[in-house]
Amino acid sequence: MNPGKKAIAAALVFVCLVLVNYLASVPPWRLDATAERIYTLSPGTRSLLGKIREPMTLDLYYSKGVNGLPIAYKDYAERVREMLRQYVRASDGKITLNAVDPEPDTPEEEKATAAGLEAQRMESGGDSFYFGLVATQADQQRAIPALNPDREQFLEYDLSELVYRAEAVDKKHLGLITSLPLQGAPGNPMTGQPDQEGQYVVPEWQDTFDISPVDATAAALPANLDALAIVHPENLAPRLQFAIDQFLLAGKPVFIAVDPSSQYFKRQGGGQMAMMGGPPPNVASDLPVLFGGWGITYDAQKLVGDNERASEVQLQNGSVAHYPVWLSLQQGDFNAKSPPTAQLESMAFIEAGSIALRQGSDLEFTPLVQTSAKAGELDAATLQMEQPDDVARLITPTGKKTIAALISGKFHTAFPGGVPNDEKPGAVPQSGTESAVVPRSGTKAETKAGGPSLTSSKTTSTLIVVADTDWLLDEYSVRKFNVLGTSTAEPLNDNLSFAANALDFLSGSQDLISIRGKGNSRRPFVVFSRMEAAATEKVQEKLAALENQLNDVQSKLTELQGKKNQGNRLIATPEIARAIEDFQKQQASLSAERRKIRRALREGIDSLENRLLAFDLLATPILVIAFGVWFHQSRKRRVRT
Repeated sequence: MNPGKKAIAAALVFVCLVLVNYLASVPPWRLDATAERIYTLSPGTRSLLGKIREPMTLDLYYSKGVNGLPIAYKDYAERVREMLRQYVRASDGKITLNAVDPEPDTPEEEKATAAGLEAQRMESGGDSFYFGLVATQADQQRAIPALNPDREQFLEYDLSELVYRAEAVDKKHLGLITSLPLQGAPGNPMTGQPDQEGQYVVPEWQDTFDISPVDATAAALPANLDALAIVHPENLAPRLQFAIDQFLLAGKPVFIAVDPSSQYFKRQGGGQMAMMGGPPPNVASDLPVLFGGWGITYDAQKLVGDNERASEVQLQNGSVAHYPVWLSLQQGDFNAKSPPTAQLESMAFIEAGSIALRQGSDLEFTPLVQTSAKAGELDAATLQMEQPDDVARLITPTGKKTIAALISGKFHTAFPGGVPNDEKPGAVPQSGTESAVVPRSGTKAETKAGGPSLTSSKTTSTLIVVADTDWLLDEYSVRKFNVLGTSTAEPLNDNLSFAANALDFLSGSQDLISIRGKGNSRRPFVVFSRMEAAATEKVQEKLAALENQLNDVQSKLTELQGKKNQGNRLIATPEIARAIEDFQKQQASLSAERRKIRRALREGIDSLENRLLAFDLLATPILVIAFGVWFHQSRKRRVRT
C-alpha cells in the first residue's frame, strides 16, 4: 500500500472512531455493567421525573479551570454531568441542563453566590472553587450548595431530592404530638416556675415544615398534615391512636420516639416519687396498641447497656465513671447506606431502649442506629438501686441492639374493629391480645360509627421509630453560650442532624424514599493493594530484626559514651575507644541496610504500579491490533479460497 493510501486509511479510521463515539452518545439507552448499577436511574427517580409539571432548569456550577483541583473532584464532576444527562433524557424534555464555569470576578460567580452556592477551598490551600447545582422552576429556586465526592453513593438521591424540592411551592405540614416541652412551656406564677425555652430541634424541623401541635386528648388529626411526629407520647386518646393508625396506613410518613427512661421527667418528679418508693410519672412512654398491631416489639421496662459505648459521667464525689446506659455512639454504629444516618459521626442516647420486628412480619426493617455487639439489656428499675460505676457489672452482652430503625411496607391496622370508644379507654385492644390480631382478608373494615376504615396500607407506608427521646433535648445535643448578650449554641454531636435528616427523609415522596444509596465509581485496585501488602509483609520481619539490632547497638553506644565522660574525667581505655568505634560502624551499617530495604520496597511497589498502569493502557490497543491482524488474515484466506 502506497503512503497516500495509508494516510487516507488512517484518516478514515480516525473519522470512524469519532463517529462511533458520537453515535454511542445519541441512543437513549445505556449499558450499565457496574456491580451496583450506579449509572442506572432508579424506578423512583423515573417516576419522580415523570411527574414534573413545568419546565425546570438545572445549572451545574463547576470551576474546571482552577489549578491544583484534586483528581477526585474532576472525576466526580464528570460523574455528576453524566448522571444529570440521564435526568434530562428521562424527563421527556422537562429538564434543561446548563454547565457554568464561575470564574473569579465574573457575572457567573455572582450568580453562584446569589443562588447560595458555597465556595470550597482545597485542603492544600490555594484557590477556592465552586461545585454545586441550582434547580430553577418558574420563580422557585433550590440548590445543593456544595457537591462532594464523599456523598457519591447518595448522588441520585440528592439530585432527585433537589428536583422534588424545586417543585414544592409551600412548606409541608407536620403534626407534633409530645408530652415534652419541645416548643417551650409557660411558667407557673403560683410556684414561681419560669417559662421554659423551646428546644433547638424545633427550629431544625421548622426549616422544612409548618408545625401544628396536636393535643393528646384530640379525637382526630388535622386534615392537612403531610407527616406526623410523636415524641414521648403519654395518655393518647384511643380515637387519636386510631387516627394515627389510619394516617400511616394511608401512606403518610410517621416518626415516633418513645423512651423507657426519660431524664426530663425523672428530674421533674424524682424527689417526691423517690421518697414514695416508686418511679416518677411519665418516665416511660410506649404505644402498646399501635406497636402490637403493627408487629413492632419494644419493652418500655428494659434499657440497653453497652460497655464499649459507655459515656463518661461525673459522680457526686467528683470522680468520673463509665456509664453504659448513657451511650456515646460512633460512626460505625450508623447505617452508612441510608440517607438519614449516612454521614453522622457521633450521637448520644440516654437510657435508651431497643426495637425489633415481631417474628414472621413481612415488613422491611432497616436498622439506622445500633449498639456494639457487646450490648445487653437490664431492667429500668435497676438504676434506682445501683450506682453508675456498678451498672457495668450487671450487663450480659447479647449482641447488637437497634435503637432507631426505618420500617416500611404494607402495615396492618391495630384496630380491626374500627373506631374505638373514647369513653372507655380500656376498650382499646392491648398489645398481644387476640383483638390486636388483624384479619388478612380485605382492605376495609366497618367502624363502629358505620363508616369504612383501612385495615392495611393502601400503598407502601414508612415509619421511623427511635427508642429514646432525651437525644432530642438541648442538654444532650448542643452547648449553649452567650456572645455579646446573644444566646447561641454549637452542636455537641449529630443528634440534631439526625432529627432533621429523619424528618426531611420522611417528608419526601415515596419515589424519593424508595431510592437507595448506591456504590462508588472510584473502585479500589484490590489486587494491587493485596500485592503491596504482601510485599511489605515479606520484608517486615527483616526490618523488625534490623530495628532491634540497631536499638541494641545504640543503647550500648550511649552507655559507653557515658562512661567515657563520667564525672567530667576521661576514663576511656583503648579497648573502650575501639568498642565505641566498632559500635558506630555497626550503627552506620545497619542504618544503611535499613534504608536500602525500604528503598527496594518502594521501588518494587512503584515498579508494580507502573507495570499495571502500562498493562491497563496497552491492553485495549493490543487487543484491537490483534483482532485487526486476525480479521485481515481471515479475509485473505477467504479471498484465496
